[in-house]
Amino acid sequence: MKESLRLATYQPDIPQNLGAMIRLCACLGVPIDIIEPCGFPFSKKALRRTAMDYLDIAEIKQHDSFESFYSYKKKKRIILLTTSGDIDLWDFTFVKSDILMVGRESSGVPPAVSNTVDYKVKVAMPAGGRSLNVVTCAAIAVAEGMRQMKNKL
Repeated sequence: MKESLRLATYQPDIPQNLGAMIRLCACLGVPIDIIEPCGFPFSKKALRRTAMDYLDIAEIKQHDSFESFYSYKKKKRIILLTTSGDIDLWDFTFVKSDILMVGRESSGVPPAVSNTVDYKVKVAMPAGGRSLNVVTCAAIAVAEGMRQMKNKL
């Protein structure tokens, strides 16, 4: 696994959102980890319409379970993006090897997963919204992580 900011999606249940995350990662050169099981049959055919030809250029790693993902991540930090995060995204300091993880669109991540991550970070919503779309949240956090990495070069 190369030393690079990564995005992980925990058991995605909306194929259009996963397709958008794959496009995001392909365009920004950020590898994506897909933690199964998905809430839909995961295949290139199922995602072709939403991920388009970005499936062919994205660096995608599938994991059969959270346990297999967790053993794969080695010593890298897992940063969970969650509405119940205790650290504001704008106050968080990323390192190059961080893995930003988003949960299921319908239910986030279970406590067993939440309790194993290194940090729980939230995107502040000063206007009082309840939550952002998982892809929007991922894009904001990946962009902030990349911005910080650029400033450290």
